[in-house]
Amino acid sequence: MKKLINNAEDVTVEQLHGFGLAHEDIEVHSDPTFVSAVDGAQDRVAVISGGGSGHEPLHGGFVGLGMLDAACPGQVFTSPTPDQMVAAGKRVAGDRGLLQIVKNYTGDVLNFQMAADMLREDGIEVRNIVIDDDVALKDSLYTAGRRGLGTTLIAEKVCGAAAREGYDLDRLAALCRKVNIFGKSMGMALTSCTTPQNGKPSFDLPEGEMEIGIGIHGEPGVARTKIKSADAVTEILANHILEDEAYTRALPEWDRAQQDWVDVEVKDITFQSGDQVIAIVNGMGGTPLSELYTVYAKLAEVAGRHGVKIIRNLVGNYITSLEMAGMSITLVKTDEEILRLYDAPVNTPALRWGC
Repeated sequence: MKKLINNAEDVTVEQLHGFGLAHEDIEVHSDPTFVSAVDGAQDRVAVISGGGSGHEPLHGGFVGLGMLDAACPGQVFTSPTPDQMVAAGKRVAGDRGLLQIVKNYTGDVLNFQMAADMLREDGIEVRNIVIDDDVALKDSLYTAGRRGLGTTLIAEKVCGAAAREGYDLDRLAALCRKVNIFGKSMGMALTSCTTPQNGKPSFDLPEGEMEIGIGIHGEPGVARTKIKSADAVTEILANHILEDEAYTRALPEWDRAQQDWVDVEVKDITFQSGDQVIAIVNGMGGTPLSELYTVYAKLAEVAGRHGVKIIRNLVGNYITSLEMAGMSITLVKTDEEILRLYDAPVNTPALRWGC
């Protein structure tokens, strides 16, 4: 293991300390740990998210004007604990409530639910929306249903802008739900990654082979093949996304009338000729930007063959898996509302425009 760290047990604390020093408009809190924007959300609905560390810039890098009000980082590849979300929620939420954007991993879902229950006991109205956009699988050992991938980033951007516009909590939750069902993602890996605490690769990937359908926590994928060209790999992922059938599943949501969590049936879209999309070609941490642009060129070609037009794009490292070499593709269908909010000004450590 070769990493720029000191003590493996102190990795998250030390990295957050440096993050706070580097960005004066971000506050880093400890005991419990979370990061928040200096300007609060007392006059609007607050938006927070979180998950295990090791995926930077997700989520802390997207805290700031036009995106998240706070983010809760767990230990590397480990869900944050409910007390982190409670402290973050109390810090940023005002009278208009709180939206929590949650990736579909069992620990994240359960801990954000517990946090929401605790915040409601303190008089803060909360909605949790689960993002589950990974088309590689329907179930795995690591999650109940499809995992949350790149659509999380678009949900954070769009919902952060909508909160600034004055959306109330129910309208904001409905918007986040729409972004989720409009988005589909899939990833691949050329190498595994090594968590500082374990000191060894999370899975074995021999020379000359690649993994298709990986998750962001070092989980192996759903298929292993010989390494193919960038164009061939892009074709595989893009076609899986563009040809994915509508997927129906039950996601947990808070029922205000019953004052309890209930499973709500959700069905996502299928991409159609004429659709306009936001595309993300995301590096997993160890892939050069130049290679990601090669992927983007092929993605634009494949989407065009399906009659799908990319009208906005992000190419770079946005949701990583430590030093894993690989990439993921996300396509999110747009409409007038989503596009307007996506284009709204944003100023965070990892995403900036219009300011």
